[in-house]
Amino acid sequence: QVRLVESGGGLVQAGGSLRLSCAASGINFKIAPMGWYRQAPGKQRELVASIAASGRTNYTEDVKGRFTISRDNAWNTMYLQMGSLAPEDTAVYYCNTYWRGERWGQGTQVIVSS
Repeated sequence: QVRLVESGGGLVQAGGSLRLSCAASGINFKIAPMGWYRQAPGKQRELVASIAASGRTNYTEDVKGRFTISRDNAWNTMYLQMGSLAPEDTAVYYCNTYWRGERWGQGTQVIVSS
């Protein structure tokens, strides 16, 4: 059974930082492509960052230089270090992988106050 469990969300002031974690199980994590998506109220879900099994990373333009995606294959965990947070980053953040189909976590809420 594939499970993706996000944690680390919360309320933070503008300019602050948060680190999100995604613990994966039921997949061969070290070969799985992983990504973070977010969905703000009234908006479509969008890709924030992705990390391939090789470690190659990709970021949406809005977060380049502020967010860092990483993975720890020993712990089957992916991270998103978020810095210089702005109110526009407020959203539910979802962990994603493609493993015999699209897989999603339950999401973790990030609220950035101005």
